[in-house]
Amino acid sequence: MSKTEIPYKIYLTEDEMPKAWYNLRADMKNKPAPLMHPGTHQALKAEELTPIFCEELVAQELDETTPFIEIPEEIRNFYKMYRPSPLVRAYCLEQKLGTPAKIYYKFEGNNTSGSHKLNSAIAQAYYAKKQGLKGVTTETGAGQWGTALSMACAYFGLDCKVYMVKVSYEQKPFRREVMRTYGASVVPSPSETTEVGKKILAEHPGTTGSLGCAISEAVEVATKNPGYRYVLGSVLNQVLLHQSVIGLETKTALDKYGIKPDIIIGCAGGGSNLGGLIAPFMGEKLRGEADYRIIAVEPASCPSFTRGTFAYDFCDTGMICPLAKMYTLGSSFIPSANHAGGLRFHGMSTTLSQLYHDGFMEATSVEQTSVFEAAEMFARIEGILPAPESSHAIRVAIDEALKCKETGEEKTIVFGLTGTGYFDLVAYQKYNDGEMSDYIPSDEEIAASVAKLPKID
Repeated sequence: MSKTEIPYKIYLTEDEMPKAWYNLRADMKNKPAPLMHPGTHQALKAEELTPIFCEELVAQELDETTPFIEIPEEIRNFYKMYRPSPLVRAYCLEQKLGTPAKIYYKFEGNNTSGSHKLNSAIAQAYYAKKQGLKGVTTETGAGQWGTALSMACAYFGLDCKVYMVKVSYEQKPFRREVMRTYGASVVPSPSETTEVGKKILAEHPGTTGSLGCAISEAVEVATKNPGYRYVLGSVLNQVLLHQSVIGLETKTALDKYGIKPDIIIGCAGGGSNLGGLIAPFMGEKLRGEADYRIIAVEPASCPSFTRGTFAYDFCDTGMICPLAKMYTLGSSFIPSANHAGGLRFHGMSTTLSQLYHDGFMEATSVEQTSVFEAAEMFARIEGILPAPESSHAIRVAIDEALKCKETGEEKTIVFGLTGTGYFDLVAYQKYNDGEMSDYIPSDEEIAASVAKLPKID
């Protein structure tokens, strides 16, 4: 197919939007290990999860057999305000790199939250409203999830309490103000407002926080306040389910032009964007219908996949949440204060961890300065200022395209551009001023944290 036959942006019609989410676990022979009670070490039952999560979301979390779950009409109508999102051919980037590779990116920044997070936020808020709850609590790293959830809660008239990782709270004041504009209360984590927050601060004075810390605080508040439930922006099966709209749209757009990707790349913090993007492609791979090279990209400062241990661990630093079997650096691991706040989680989705463990995908880690080098190149060439998280995928997409230049292979590369970086200008400033550094945790640091993993018989 010639270059002129494929438009710069491939848009779908409203009729082509997914009407059901795809549950990747239904096609997995080796299912993700179940969530485990931290006290009894037994698989958690639905009734044990409903005090934390909304009832319908618990059902989605535990469903491993239903391949497609219908998207309620109210959610589909909300999606239509910003979906379908475009699949963009990066012609200008290809030309600049001088590569024979064809590069596409799925752009999820076309909404006020600025990222893909709204796809799950609106779903979780919908089920909370349907259950008759007063409000929800959550954590946020870089702020995209908190922003998305505050928007969704405002839409359904729900109270929204956000615990924001302290380093991001300080680095991204404008992201914080967007949340407050939509009616959310925002607290820097760890804080003195919860028992677990006080404990973390006592053990780690001056800490800049982590997603694990913020999760602990949000869960504590949800379980102690009647009419509230906790919602999470990544990691959980239910979130990957909702985010499958990204991959379903991507595949439909590619299929319209007879395009089959060779390499699919996504940034990975907890797994929501990556899991959503690769879902239908991984499904084909699991069923033996097609093969793809799938690459998860994580920061070298928080390398859960590439240097983590596949084991049961707490999802939160305060060790009050259920245990999940995942690739983890240990729940006590607190990453350096890098600028990819959404990728600063010590563990990874149980679904993606199982797929990685079984060899269906690969992972790589990249350093912060090289990520921002790729981000600025992309901004100057493609005209979009990318989020630091997204830029991890951009870095590896560029690297793979340059490999094609060396070998002469005409591979097709697809990556997820999860959102925009217009609230991340402090990070760009530090990079431009030469004040940004790369931090890679030592083997000793990781070993000390992993040594604290819960002992499971």
